Amino acid sequence: MRLLQRLTNERFARSAAGVVKGACYFVIGFLVLCTVLSFLGRQTFTLHSKTGTYERAICAEEDHGRHSRSMTVYTGDDIHVWTDDGDQIEPAVRIGLSVLYAVNTIPMVLAFWLLSRVFSNVQNGRIFIEQNASFLLYYGLIQFFAAVFVPFIKLAVCGVVSRISDGGLSIGTGGNLFEQLFPSIAFLVAAYIIHYGVHLQDEVDHTL
Repeated sequence: MRLLQRLTNERFARSAAGVVKGACYFVIGFLVLCTVLSFLGRQTFTLHSKTGTYERAICAEEDHGRHSRSMTVYTGDDIHVWTDDGDQIEPAVRIGLSVLYAVNTIPMVLAFWLLSRVFSNVQNGRIFIEQNASFLLYYGLIQFFAAVFVPFIKLAVCGVVSRISDGGLSIGTGGNLFEQLFPSIAFLVAAYIIHYGVHLQDEVDHTL
């Protein structure tokens, strides 16, 4: 019971909120860096060419047979590239790979920024306010969008790239749908709880 009281007191909650806010900023910076690396050709994928199949190929190096890969990024999806020009990857495919990564990270950057705003408010003692409810609502909606619609956007990008290039680009995605979907619903419920708390606080203030 004493441990619970220590973990739920205002001083500890504010300090923890500040730490988590800093962690959100760190994650945002890391995601931006990874996106830049992707546009620099440091994203790994499976390459199918006339010379063979390379499971961890990257656009930035011509020798795809080397297993050493430093400063590379991976979306978590099963991405395959086909090329008819030796091991050379077409510009359209390169752009498509970077777009796939950006589609993956941009919603996460927005979501973590919204979450950092919530923890910033908590750190400053502003908990049951309408702004926190809105931020949590938008966070949940973005996560829901990322879970349900982003896989279809990725498939559409691969379809467009395959049509305009001589090679091909395909992706296996959406495997973590439920892992993303349930937390998004939880944050939507949390937004409702905060909103309801704000409404009750307003009623109490008017009653007094």
